[in-house]
Amino acid sequence: MKYVPDATADRRFESDNTVDRVGVDGLLSELDEYAVEQALQLKEKRADEEVTVTALTVGPEKAVDAVRKALQMGADQGVHVQDEAIAGSDYVATSLVLAKAIEKVGRPDVVMCGMASTDASGGVLPAMLAERLGLPQVTLASVVETQGDQVRIKRDGDTATEVVGATMPLVLSVTDQSGEARYPSFKGIMAAKKKPLETYALSDLGVDAGQVGLEAAWTAVEETAARPPRTAGEIVKDEDGSGATALVEFLASKKFI
Repeated sequence: MKYVPDATADRRFESDNTVDRVGVDGLLSELDEYAVEQALQLKEKRADEEVTVTALTVGPEKAVDAVRKALQMGADQGVHVQDEAIAGSDYVATSLVLAKAIEKVGRPDVVMCGMASTDASGGVLPAMLAERLGLPQVTLASVVETQGDQVRIKRDGDTATEVVGATMPLVLSVTDQSGEARYPSFKGIMAAKKKPLETYALSDLGVDAGQVGLEAAWTAVEETAARPPRTAGEIVKDEDGSGATALVEFLASKKFI
Protein backbone atom coordinates (compact mmCIF):
# COMPACT_ATOMS: atom_id res chain seq x y z
CA MET A 1 0.00 0.00 0.00
CA LYS A 2 1.12 3.57 -0.57
CA TYR A 3 0.84 6.66 1.59
CA VAL A 4 0.14 9.53 -0.81
CA PRO A 5 -0.35 13.30 -0.54
CA ASP A 6 -3.99 14.32 -0.19
CA ALA A 7 -5.19 15.20 -3.69
CA THR A 8 -7.32 18.03 -2.29
CA ALA A 9 -4.32 19.75 -0.71
CA ASP A 10 -1.62 21.82 -2.38
CA ARG A 11 1.23 19.61 -3.56
CA ARG A 12 4.76 20.87 -3.16
CA PHE A 13 8.17 19.81 -4.34
CA GLU A 14 11.46 19.71 -2.49
CA SER A 15 14.57 21.49 -3.77
CA ASP A 16 15.66 18.24 -5.46
CA ASN A 17 12.34 18.10 -7.39
CA THR A 18 10.96 15.20 -5.36
CA VAL A 19 7.43 15.38 -3.99
CA ASP A 20 7.13 16.74 -0.46
CA ARG A 21 5.70 13.77 1.44
CA VAL A 22 6.43 15.05 4.93
CA GLY A 23 5.13 18.61 5.04
CA VAL A 24 1.72 17.83 3.53
CA ASP A 25 -1.35 15.92 4.66
CA GLY A 26 -1.42 12.35 3.41
CA LEU A 27 -3.57 9.23 3.42
CA LEU A 28 -3.80 5.67 2.17
CA SER A 29 -4.03 5.72 -1.63
CA GLU A 30 -7.68 5.20 -2.53
CA LEU A 31 -6.80 2.65 -5.21
CA ASP A 32 -4.98 0.57 -2.59
CA GLU A 33 -8.12 0.45 -0.45
CA TYR A 34 -9.61 -1.85 -3.09
CA ALA A 35 -6.65 -4.19 -2.66
CA VAL A 36 -7.19 -4.26 1.10
CA GLU A 37 -10.86 -5.03 0.52
CA GLN A 38 -10.11 -7.93 -1.83
CA ALA A 39 -7.56 -9.34 0.61
CA LEU A 40 -10.15 -9.24 3.39
CA GLN A 41 -12.76 -10.88 1.17
CA LEU A 42 -10.28 -13.63 0.30
CA LYS A 43 -9.72 -14.26 4.01
CA GLU A 44 -13.49 -14.36 4.64
CA LYS A 45 -13.94 -16.94 1.87
CA ARG A 46 -11.33 -19.14 3.57
CA ALA A 47 -12.81 -18.84 7.05
CA ASP A 48 -12.04 -22.50 7.76
CA GLU A 49 -8.31 -21.86 7.33
CA GLU A 50 -5.81 -19.79 9.29
CA VAL A 51 -5.30 -16.76 7.04
CA THR A 52 -3.33 -13.63 7.94
CA VAL A 53 -3.66 -10.36 6.07
CA THR A 54 -0.54 -8.20 6.39
CA ALA A 55 -0.60 -4.53 5.38
CA LEU A 56 2.79 -3.34 4.09
CA THR A 57 3.96 0.14 3.17
CA VAL A 58 7.23 1.94 2.47
CA GLY A 59 7.48 5.61 3.31
CA PRO A 60 8.27 8.37 5.81
CA GLU A 61 7.19 8.37 9.43
CA LYS A 62 3.63 9.52 8.68
CA ALA A 63 3.16 6.64 6.23
CA VAL A 64 2.29 4.46 9.21
CA ASP A 65 -1.16 6.07 9.02
CA ALA A 66 -1.79 4.11 5.81
CA VAL A 67 -1.03 0.86 7.64
CA ARG A 68 -3.29 1.85 10.52
CA LYS A 69 -6.16 2.48 8.09
CA ALA A 70 -5.76 -1.04 6.71
CA LEU A 71 -5.68 -2.47 10.25
CA GLN A 72 -8.88 -0.58 11.03
CA MET A 73 -10.48 -2.07 7.93
CA GLY A 74 -9.63 -5.56 9.16
CA ALA A 75 -6.02 -6.48 8.30
CA ASP A 76 -4.36 -8.61 10.98
CA GLN A 77 -0.90 -7.07 11.18
CA GLY A 78 1.10 -4.22 9.69
CA VAL A 79 4.63 -3.57 8.46
CA HIS A 80 6.13 -0.13 7.87
CA VAL A 81 9.51 0.17 6.15
CA GLN A 82 11.03 3.51 7.11
CA ASP A 83 14.54 4.69 6.31
CA GLU A 84 15.81 8.13 5.32
CA ALA A 85 17.90 6.56 2.56
CA ILE A 86 14.72 5.47 0.73
CA ALA A 87 13.61 9.05 -0.01
CA GLY A 88 13.59 9.75 -3.74
CA SER A 89 13.51 6.09 -4.76
CA ASP A 90 12.00 5.17 -8.11
CA TYR A 91 9.87 2.13 -8.94
CA VAL A 92 12.89 -0.15 -9.35
CA ALA A 93 14.26 0.62 -5.89
CA THR A 94 10.83 0.63 -4.26
CA SER A 95 10.04 -2.80 -5.68
CA LEU A 96 13.33 -4.08 -4.26
CA VAL A 97 12.50 -2.83 -0.77
CA LEU A 98 8.95 -4.18 -0.93
CA ALA A 99 10.13 -7.59 -2.18
CA LYS A 100 12.68 -7.89 0.62
CA ALA A 101 10.05 -6.87 3.19
CA ILE A 102 7.60 -9.45 1.82
CA GLU A 103 10.25 -12.17 2.07
CA LYS A 104 11.01 -11.14 5.65
CA VAL A 105 7.34 -11.34 6.65
CA GLY A 106 7.05 -14.79 5.08
CA ARG A 107 6.27 -16.37 1.73
CA PRO A 108 2.68 -15.32 0.95
CA ASP A 109 -0.06 -17.08 -0.98
CA VAL A 110 -1.12 -13.78 -2.56
CA VAL A 111 0.60 -10.42 -2.84
CA MET A 112 -2.37 -8.08 -3.31
CA CYS A 113 -1.79 -4.67 -4.90
CA GLY A 114 -3.83 -1.75 -6.16
CA MET A 115 -3.79 -1.01 -9.89
CA ALA A 116 -1.68 2.14 -9.36
CA SER A 117 -1.14 4.90 -6.83
CA THR A 118 -3.19 8.08 -6.91
CA ASP A 119 -0.11 10.31 -6.94
CA ALA A 120 2.28 8.90 -9.55
CA SER A 121 -0.18 6.54 -11.31
CA GLY A 122 2.65 4.29 -12.48
CA GLY A 123 0.97 0.90 -12.20
CA VAL A 124 4.23 -1.02 -12.74
CA LEU A 125 5.04 -2.20 -9.21
CA PRO A 126 2.94 -5.41 -9.29
CA ALA A 127 4.87 -6.65 -12.33
CA MET A 128 8.20 -5.70 -10.76
CA LEU A 129 7.27 -7.48 -7.53
CA ALA A 130 6.28 -10.61 -9.44
CA GLU A 131 9.66 -10.63 -11.19
CA ARG A 132 11.64 -10.10 -7.98
CA LEU A 133 9.66 -12.72 -6.06
CA GLY A 134 9.65 -15.23 -8.91
CA LEU A 135 5.84 -15.42 -8.92
CA PRO A 136 3.21 -15.38 -11.68
CA GLN A 137 1.16 -12.19 -11.98
CA VAL A 138 -2.51 -11.60 -12.73
CA THR A 139 -3.08 -7.87 -12.96
CA LEU A 140 -5.78 -5.23 -13.38
CA ALA A 141 -8.56 -7.49 -12.12
CA SER A 142 -12.07 -6.06 -12.11
CA VAL A 143 -13.47 -9.36 -10.80
CA VAL A 144 -11.62 -11.88 -8.62
CA GLU A 145 -12.77 -15.48 -8.16
CA THR A 146 -10.97 -18.09 -6.09
CA GLN A 147 -11.35 -21.81 -5.45
CA GLY A 148 -8.71 -23.46 -3.32
CA ASP A 149 -5.35 -22.34 -4.68
CA GLN A 150 -6.84 -21.37 -8.04
CA VAL A 151 -7.43 -17.72 -8.93
CA ARG A 152 -9.38 -16.47 -11.93
CA ILE A 153 -9.80 -12.82 -12.82
CA LYS A 154 -11.61 -10.71 -15.38
CA ARG A 155 -9.61 -7.90 -16.94
CA ASP A 156 -11.56 -5.26 -18.85
CA GLY A 157 -9.77 -3.78 -21.86
CA ASP A 158 -10.80 -1.17 -24.40
CA THR A 159 -12.16 -3.70 -26.86
CA ALA A 160 -12.59 -6.94 -24.91
CA THR A 161 -12.73 -8.60 -21.50
CA GLU A 162 -10.05 -11.19 -20.76
CA VAL A 163 -10.31 -14.08 -18.31
CA VAL A 164 -6.94 -14.99 -16.78
CA GLY A 165 -6.22 -17.81 -14.36
CA ALA A 166 -3.23 -18.76 -12.20
CA THR A 167 -2.27 -20.91 -9.23
CA MET A 168 -1.16 -19.52 -5.88
CA PRO A 169 1.29 -18.22 -4.86
CA LEU A 170 0.99 -15.18 -7.13
CA VAL A 171 0.92 -11.39 -7.38
CA LEU A 172 -2.55 -9.94 -7.95
CA SER A 173 -3.54 -6.34 -8.65
CA VAL A 174 -7.12 -5.10 -8.65
CA THR A 175 -8.87 -2.10 -10.15
CA ASP A 176 -11.39 0.30 -8.65
CA GLN A 177 -14.13 -1.83 -10.26
CA SER A 178 -13.36 -4.87 -8.11
CA GLY A 179 -15.68 -3.89 -5.25
CA GLU A 180 -16.32 -0.95 -2.95
CA ALA A 181 -13.88 -0.81 -0.05
CA ARG A 182 -15.42 -1.07 3.41
CA TYR A 183 -15.31 1.73 5.96
CA PRO A 184 -13.59 1.06 9.29
CA SER A 185 -16.17 0.42 12.02
CA PHE A 186 -15.79 1.73 15.54
CA LYS A 187 -15.04 -1.82 16.65
CA GLY A 188 -12.41 -2.12 13.93
CA ILE A 189 -10.79 1.19 14.92
CA MET A 190 -10.51 0.11 18.54
CA ALA A 191 -9.27 -3.39 17.65
CA ALA A 192 -6.56 -1.96 15.38
CA LYS A 193 -4.81 -0.40 18.36
CA LYS A 194 -3.93 -3.88 19.68
CA LYS A 195 -2.76 -5.39 16.40
CA PRO A 196 0.98 -5.94 15.81
CA LEU A 197 2.76 -3.29 13.73
CA GLU A 198 6.44 -3.79 12.89
CA THR A 199 8.85 -1.10 11.67
CA TYR A 200 11.83 -2.14 9.54
CA ALA A 201 14.89 -0.23 8.35
CA LEU A 202 16.94 -1.13 5.29
CA SER A 203 19.44 -2.93 7.49
CA ASP A 204 16.67 -5.24 8.73
CA LEU A 205 15.97 -6.24 5.12
CA GLY A 206 19.55 -6.66 3.97
CA VAL A 207 19.25 -3.80 1.46
CA ASP A 208 22.24 -1.53 0.92
CA ALA A 209 21.49 2.19 1.03
CA GLY A 210 23.34 2.61 -2.26
CA GLN A 211 20.64 0.57 -4.02
CA VAL A 212 17.86 3.03 -3.21
CA GLY A 213 17.23 6.74 -3.03
CA LEU A 214 17.51 9.58 -5.51
CA GLU A 215 21.09 8.82 -6.55
CA ALA A 216 20.22 5.25 -7.51
CA ALA A 217 17.05 6.19 -9.43
CA TRP A 218 16.91 5.34 -13.13
CA THR A 219 14.88 8.48 -13.82
CA ALA A 220 15.01 12.07 -12.63
CA VAL A 221 12.70 15.07 -12.65
CA GLU A 222 14.64 17.92 -14.24
CA GLU A 223 12.20 20.73 -13.58
CA THR A 224 8.85 21.51 -11.98
CA ALA A 225 6.53 24.47 -12.52
CA ALA A 226 3.35 25.67 -10.87
CA ARG A 227 0.15 25.06 -12.77
CA PRO A 228 -0.89 28.30 -14.54
CA PRO A 229 -4.03 29.98 -13.22
CA ARG A 230 -7.24 28.97 -14.89
CA THR A 231 -8.35 31.39 -17.59
CA ALA A 232 -11.87 32.37 -18.52
CA GLY A 233 -13.55 30.08 -21.02
CA GLU A 234 -14.68 31.07 -24.50
CA ILE A 235 -18.42 31.62 -24.92
CA VAL A 236 -20.00 30.61 -28.23
CA LYS A 237 -23.19 32.51 -29.05
CA ASP A 238 -25.72 31.26 -31.57
CA GLU A 239 -27.44 34.49 -32.45
CA ASP A 240 -27.25 34.03 -36.23
CA GLY A 241 -27.21 30.25 -36.46
CA SER A 242 -23.42 29.97 -36.68
CA GLY A 243 -22.97 28.57 -33.17
CA ALA A 244 -22.61 24.95 -34.28
CA THR A 245 -19.95 25.85 -36.84
CA ALA A 246 -18.02 27.95 -34.32
CA LEU A 247 -18.16 25.13 -31.78
CA VAL A 248 -16.87 22.56 -34.29
CA GLU A 249 -14.05 24.89 -35.35
CA PHE A 250 -13.05 25.41 -31.70
CA LEU A 251 -13.01 21.67 -30.97
CA ALA A 252 -11.03 21.01 -34.14
CA SER A 253 -8.45 23.69 -33.23
CA LYS A 254 -7.86 21.92 -29.91
CA LYS A 255 -7.67 18.57 -31.72
CA PHE A 256 -10.62 17.18 -29.76
CA ILE A 257 -12.21 16.11 -33.05
